[in-house]
Amino acid sequence: MGNDRALNDAISPPIHLKRESVIRLRRTLLQWYARTKRDLPWRRTSDPYHILVVEYMSQQTQVDRVLRYYDRFVRRFPDIRALARASPERVLKAWEGMGYYARARHLQAAARQIVRRFDGCIPDDPDLLMTLPGCGPYTAAAIASIAFNKPVPVLDGNVIRVLCRLWAVRENPRQQSVRRRLRTLAEQLVPRQNARQFNQALMELGALICTPRSPQCEVCCWNFACQARKLSSPAQFPVRAPRRTTPHYQIAVGIVWKDGRLLIGRRPTGGLLGGLWEFPGGKRRPGESFRRCCAREIEEETGVRVRVGRQVMTIRHAYSHFRITMHVFECQYLDGEPRPLGCERVKWVSPRALHRYPFPAANRKLIEKLRQQWP
Repeated sequence: MGNDRALNDAISPPIHLKRESVIRLRRTLLQWYARTKRDLPWRRTSDPYHILVVEYMSQQTQVDRVLRYYDRFVRRFPDIRALARASPERVLKAWEGMGYYARARHLQAAARQIVRRFDGCIPDDPDLLMTLPGCGPYTAAAIASIAFNKPVPVLDGNVIRVLCRLWAVRENPRQQSVRRRLRTLAEQLVPRQNARQFNQALMELGALICTPRSPQCEVCCWNFACQARKLSSPAQFPVRAPRRTTPHYQIAVGIVWKDGRLLIGRRPTGGLLGGLWEFPGGKRRPGESFRRCCAREIEEETGVRVRVGRQVMTIRHAYSHFRITMHVFECQYLDGEPRPLGCERVKWVSPRALHRYPFPAANRKLIEKLRQQWP
């Protein structure tokens, strides 16, 4: 009851902010950031290429996870031209484990367009940046602001949460009208001379203090102005749509041996987990046994007929938008020349060579569990 009342009492934010309020909000935020900001490797550079890489990596991914991949990636591909000329499989291998693999494909496609269209120079105009693959309004604004100090607002999930609480916005920020209003307010907050630091500070505030659950209002540098805090309900903002049920799929996968080698296939480039390699298999049909599913999927994907043997393990894994339970079987090769019928490529490889190929997370779990059993 109290939560409903807090939402009903919430106010629509003003479209025009008072100058004295803007000045105080800027000052207190930048002072807090100067004292407490995290020492992140991409904050030690203004190299536009490094900022481009980290902003693609940061899409729907937390900083701690990006930290595990960023240094290795920029060492492997030290500039825009190195990334543009690399093989897609090498880029996916460097990205392996971070998830959302379309980002890796988009990043390389963007690098190739930058080399071709802009002679290797990353543009500083958000509108031009948004013409690149995978570069939406947030990513374009972040690159323009952080790499080039352009005074444009950066509305990521952390910033949206902070602003919704600051003005107790009672509408869902996923609505375009609400998003436009938040952008109008953010534009007024961003200083013309120090946009780079301000935008990073605002994202940092959302990441460290104004967190989704249990926000630390007592130490927040903006608690003097926060309308959600005055309503005693910061965790009720932003308003969210009802959570959807996460799909759960039952998968059968075959470990197919022939002459000491394993059969693997590469997923179609444009699809889910595109360009990654995997052991053949797929979703079970209603009423189908897992063994029958395994044999059918292998033949449909690769043209190879197998005899399904014992089940060697079950792996459960959660991706961003769905969960799987993978039932893994040993399979004896019977006949058929491997062909890419339901995949992009298919090949026999030795177990020792598997580390050269990029695999989805669930398949990598399988590889680790099988490693001790391989001949």
